[in-house]
Amino acid sequence: MKSFGHWLASPWRRSAVAALAGALPVLAFPAPSLWWFAYVALVPWILLARSAPTGRRAAYDGWCGGFGYLLAVHHWLLPSLHVFIFLIAVLLGALWAPWGWLVRRLLGGSPGPGRALAALVVLPSGWLAVELIRSWQGLGGPWGMLGSSQWQVEPALRLASVGGVWLLSFLAVAVNVAVAALVSVREARVPAVAGLVATAAATSAAWVWAPRPDVDGRVRIAVVQPGIVGGAGSADRRFDREERLTRQLAGRRVDLIVWGESSVGFDLGDRPDLARRIAALSRETGADILVNVDARRSDKPGIYKSSVLVGPDGPTGDRYDKMRLVPFGEYVPFRSVLGWATSVGKAAGEDRRRGTEQVVMDVGHGLRVGPMVCFESAFPDMSRHLARDGAEVLVAQSATSTFQHSWAPAQHASIAALRAAETGRPMVHATLTGVSAVYGPSGQRIGSWLGTDASRAQLYDVPLARGLTAYARLGDWAVHAALVVLAAWCASEGARALRLRRPGPEPRVPPARTVRESPARPRR
Repeated sequence: MKSFGHWLASPWRRSAVAALAGALPVLAFPAPSLWWFAYVALVPWILLARSAPTGRRAAYDGWCGGFGYLLAVHHWLLPSLHVFIFLIAVLLGALWAPWGWLVRRLLGGSPGPGRALAALVVLPSGWLAVELIRSWQGLGGPWGMLGSSQWQVEPALRLASVGGVWLLSFLAVAVNVAVAALVSVREARVPAVAGLVATAAATSAAWVWAPRPDVDGRVRIAVVQPGIVGGAGSADRRFDREERLTRQLAGRRVDLIVWGESSVGFDLGDRPDLARRIAALSRETGADILVNVDARRSDKPGIYKSSVLVGPDGPTGDRYDKMRLVPFGEYVPFRSVLGWATSVGKAAGEDRRRGTEQVVMDVGHGLRVGPMVCFESAFPDMSRHLARDGAEVLVAQSATSTFQHSWAPAQHASIAALRAAETGRPMVHATLTGVSAVYGPSGQRIGSWLGTDASRAQLYDVPLARGLTAYARLGDWAVHAALVVLAAWCASEGARALRLRRPGPEPRVPPARTVRESPARPRR
């Protein structure tokens, strides 16, 4: 009977297994939300790369696993991008090839305690380097970061306030490495147990010592979610429904009303009638209304997605234009080369224009909010900058109706919990068609989600907090530390290689002894 190792001798079979192993962490994200699975989900992938016969094969295992990981966490894009999603996953999956090589280098064979301890620090640092590179918005942004699977775990949220989602990813990978070493390398069991104990100690210390946000007042914020409105004239009919739902908030002492992304399909400069209707709603409810306009601008060329504040007298002049656009969804990178993507999927026919700076708005009642639009809530640096600039509430206006029946709406809503915990600011995630959610300054959920089947106006009592978290003050220090670790390890390996290549002193050869010939004795 052939062993499993013999069966894996086929490169194609091994690549398929690596892709499946890389896809396993998706079960830790919503909708399955098996958050605990994130701490063991990488173990099969690590064991596979560790057993690779060569460093090159380990790099291929990393590449194929990265392909599976990206395809799994972005599977909901398949109806829009079709075959193009596979090409993206193949290209970006290559970022994990060095990580696969690192796994074999540190855990392959029979590593001693020193190599095992190094693996507990170097491998999570390598993972963070990959997440940092792929977090660039031109490569798709930080969707599906491993640490974001911990959005509902209170100790993890406390850690996020110290080191952001980066620290959560680091610890999750470190636990996976420790478990893999524990089950596969006898010599590394002591360091593996030490790593698990250290992780538990760090989590406990953060639970005890990390400062909690100081609650300082409360505000009442309403989310208007109209639900699915399709067919001809959908923009006008959606506006009518949003107007009807907003009127239900009259007399309920609301401080701010938030509509979802693309809630207004016309520029308010071109449609003053719509601006007057929103202003009338503001007077009727006693609150400013933050709408989102997705339309060609009347005052400058191009299409923008903009958060626009409307008060009782009309637009207040506060406007935020979306800065980070969704690749292919809102613009096509290198359109002259990749424009064919519009013929095989639902890629943007015309590129949206970008805003130039973030904005903090005074929405009345002494409340200052920092708006973001959809995809931008996935970027931890944007919410951190808004908190540092004085925003008391973070607001993300989103629309995921294209992916209504996938895991995307729930996963997008969960990200807001981490942004709230990182900054110590409550966050409102308002959508057109669900899932809408609100989180307090510690990342705890307030009230219930508005699911993808809901069409209503929901009022939330939101606590405010003062002061800045360690992450808001210090920024991405966990990533910087990971890069330092990688640089130090590379320098150490380079010095070691030089020592091995440098010829040692030539062996000392003792001088040959001179042999004196004794005079021949005469024969008798």
